[in-house]
Amino acid sequence: MAPARSNLPVWHERHLRMAVEGAGVALWAWNVDTDKLILDQRSYDLWGVPNTTEVTFEDLSAHIHPADRDRVRAAFAATRAVMGQYEIDFRIMIGEEVRWISARGQGEDEGMLDRTMFGIFLDVTGRKQAEESNELLAGEMSHRVKNLLAIASGLTSITSRSASSTEDMARQLTNRLTALGRAHDLVRPLPGEGKKDALLGDLISVLLSPYDDPGAFSGRIRVSVPRMAVGEAAATTLALVIHELATNALKYGALSTDEGTLDVSSSSHEDEVVVVWTERGGPPVESPTGQGGFGSKLINRAMSAQLGGTLTCDWAEDGVTVTLKMDRQSLEA
Repeated sequence: MAPARSNLPVWHERHLRMAVEGAGVALWAWNVDTDKLILDQRSYDLWGVPNTTEVTFEDLSAHIHPADRDRVRAAFAATRAVMGQYEIDFRIMIGEEVRWISARGQGEDEGMLDRTMFGIFLDVTGRKQAEESNELLAGEMSHRVKNLLAIASGLTSITSRSASSTEDMARQLTNRLTALGRAHDLVRPLPGEGKKDALLGDLISVLLSPYDDPGAFSGRIRVSVPRMAVGEAAATTLALVIHELATNALKYGALSTDEGTLDVSSSSHEDEVVVVWTERGGPPVESPTGQGGFGSKLINRAMSAQLGGTLTCDWAEDGVTVTLKMDRQSLEA
């Protein structure tokens, strides 16, 4: 009987090279005695090293991100004792650019030839950035859920102070939650709706209306800003910042007491818009220590990245004052 014919292709060097290049794989060989590395052109390009120079592992180590360098050196030194395959992910610096590399190979001296180990580098920057974005999104979602619970609790407390009956409290609380929904619709239009701008004063007033307490006294929250358009993208970011400030005021600041007041004013210059958030009449203010929580980092990042501006706080004992400085073009975009 004739032997069965295999359907597997015959892999020639040319075929393997095509597969390696198509997959974006960079090749390396490391002599464990001399520390010298032999790299293919893709490896040289990946590390930003000229291919005219002799390279050692220590030479490449100089390009590894300082936070990862000791870990990678220790890991590579231990690869010969690793059972089977190994994989190490780390960052490298090419000028100001940060890249993520995955180094993979076979440990335990398997496949070693002439005291040389073989492996590959993969550029996994895109995957790592996606993972970091997902982690950031998960943290932001967790923070927003906690904020929503704090808002619901605070609004319930405000409503209970002014409500005359259970029915009146239910009506007021429903109106406040409905106002939150209107604010959400204002900054996130429904799919299919055309791009629309909001007015800065209307946006801030709608966002803050659920936190007002007409039962305490009229005009507890005052908004005084010039007529100015805010683009859809900027409105979403500004809403995030305003909600964060309002939540903090509701939990710790002026809106946590019956007597507290909040004034929001604004001035416009040629290239800059300044919004000043002033709280008075709340509990004595204590300046926070450390780098702040996730919410503080979130709104500072949003102010810088999306609005081209800054956020500064004056922690005066009689009430915090927050100054938002935003790039005018970014606000109108």
